[in-house]
Amino acid sequence: MATYRQELKSRFATLGIIVVVVLTALLVRLWTMQVLNGESFAAQAENNRVREISIDAPRGEIYDRNGVALVTNRSALAVCVDPSDDDVRDMIIRAQDSDSANDPTRHETEELFGEFASMVGVTPSDVLTAISDVSQEALRPRVVAIDVPGDVVAQLLERQTDFPWVVVEETSVREYPYGSLGAHVIGYTGAISEAEYEQSDEYAGYELGDIVGKTGAERQFEGVLQGDKGWRRIEVNASGKSQGVVSEQEPRAGNDIQLTLDIEAQRVAEEQLADAIAEARRQGYASAKAGAAVVVDITTGEVIAMASAPSYDPSAFLGGISTAEWASLTAKESEYPLNNRAIMAAYPPASTFKVVTAIAGLEAGITTENTTYTCTGRWTDMGTQWPKWCWKRAGGHGTLSLRSGMKNSCDTVFYEIGYEFYKRKLEELQAQSRAFGLGSETGIDLPGEVDGRVPDAAWKKAFNENYPEYQMWLPGDTVNMAIGQGDMLATPLQMACLYAGIANDGTVMKPYVLKSVLDSEGQPTRTTQPSVLHDTTVSDASLAVITRALIDVTEEGTGAGAFAGFRVNVAGKTGTAEVKGKDDYAWFCAYAPANEPRYAVAVIVEQGGHGGSVTGPAARNILAQLLGEPLKTIRTTDQSR
Repeated sequence: MATYRQELKSRFATLGIIVVVVLTALLVRLWTMQVLNGESFAAQAENNRVREISIDAPRGEIYDRNGVALVTNRSALAVCVDPSDDDVRDMIIRAQDSDSANDPTRHETEELFGEFASMVGVTPSDVLTAISDVSQEALRPRVVAIDVPGDVVAQLLERQTDFPWVVVEETSVREYPYGSLGAHVIGYTGAISEAEYEQSDEYAGYELGDIVGKTGAERQFEGVLQGDKGWRRIEVNASGKSQGVVSEQEPRAGNDIQLTLDIEAQRVAEEQLADAIAEARRQGYASAKAGAAVVVDITTGEVIAMASAPSYDPSAFLGGISTAEWASLTAKESEYPLNNRAIMAAYPPASTFKVVTAIAGLEAGITTENTTYTCTGRWTDMGTQWPKWCWKRAGGHGTLSLRSGMKNSCDTVFYEIGYEFYKRKLEELQAQSRAFGLGSETGIDLPGEVDGRVPDAAWKKAFNENYPEYQMWLPGDTVNMAIGQGDMLATPLQMACLYAGIANDGTVMKPYVLKSVLDSEGQPTRTTQPSVLHDTTVSDASLAVITRALIDVTEEGTGAGAFAGFRVNVAGKTGTAEVKGKDDYAWFCAYAPANEPRYAVAVIVEQGGHGGSVTGPAARNILAQLLGEPLKTIRTTDQSR
């Protein structure tokens, strides 16, 4: 039997074993934490003490073809609110609280931000909205206003005890030396939206709230213009409040780009478009408010000028656009100023399309330069129950050839040709239209381009899927198409490319606006090479007939008034499109010099009346700027279509 001493010894032994096991476990745990996971825990501790926020990189600048700066960057003072401030943070938490009863009251918002908001020119509600933006990094100061006057900034800094949460930072913002000039090609910038961030792989590596290109070249060349972000590490206390900057890495600016635009040609194009709209209104077309003009280099496809009216000022988006201004820019009543009508709007091309009908007729052998037609003003070849009218209803044009039919824009001549195409049932007119690129996007390096429409039997059947009575392709469909009406639609850029293709011996070059990407020394690192978009294979003989006819238009025909006294020969065509329920749309398309073509131009004014008196003079002065001719104010008349 064990003695009490022996039992006590046994208990001490057991206790010793337990102590040894516990100490061993603690040592192992300590070794694991300090040796195996030491670096990880140290990093976590560092992360708890130090927070990193990103620093935006300046975007690359944008130049015109001659090196003139269109978009630069400038330093601006941004007045921000520090979200880590105790009072501000409390306001943010309550604003984000799902229990609306806990939201900051208007009185509380006024009390905290009222005076500050008044000083920087915003409302207390605007400040609350800015600080409640959860799309940005938690510690990143929320920008409330930029370009605040210096004396206001000085007051804010002097009164830090009153506004301890105010932070003034120097930031880089876009500057537009030419204001709204070229706005539709250049585009504007804004904060990346949640939808963009989540739905596009293009924005991998971006953060919510980053500034990105929204439209135009800013959008198209985002990957080039966007630089590499820097970062700033900030020490924070246990409450997460900033205690100062620990370290910082500067961002790297994006690449500059050079566009094909000529800023002086762009200025003239926009001025002439505005003058054409004003002239249309002077002529009694009160609804004329919008239009477009585009100029392309015939041999390269470079876009020299691209104007769209109404326009907008891209600087309105700096620092965030107000709700009221955004509503105005996207309202029907303001004619959608953000839309680039040169590529985003498709119109019936009207008589400017007659060149395609003529070429198709010549190529098919159903007409010649001197084939004669008789115009009485009323055409009834489809049956007296389906009469069609020439724009010159009273007496018509009499007997005339294809060439003089083009000169006078006689509809009867092209009704005849269109009807012949219908009877052949080969859809040759559609094929010729597509050969010049109509009905499909040109692929220009700008976002938002539409494809227009070349109607045919298959399209009509599909379009009227639910209305069998309207599915059959009828003679009138081809006849209407032959004069650029009916269901035919084209963008101003497509029409400029069409005329450029005629001038370039039937070869349509792909239009583009990016001339070069530049390195930090301003030297090209990548240059866009011209490429063929369509090779129409139209014969030289047919193209020569069209050129002679188009010269007649500007020298003796419907465009003669607009080009009176112009010392360079121009091949052009007027157009007056009928749109149901609206005033006529005025068109003019041309290329010049006709004997050695360099530029093609297309101008349209919505509800502007007649091409010869409204858009013809605008096209004349745009070409005058490019060809060294004097610009003149032209007032003339035109009743053709």
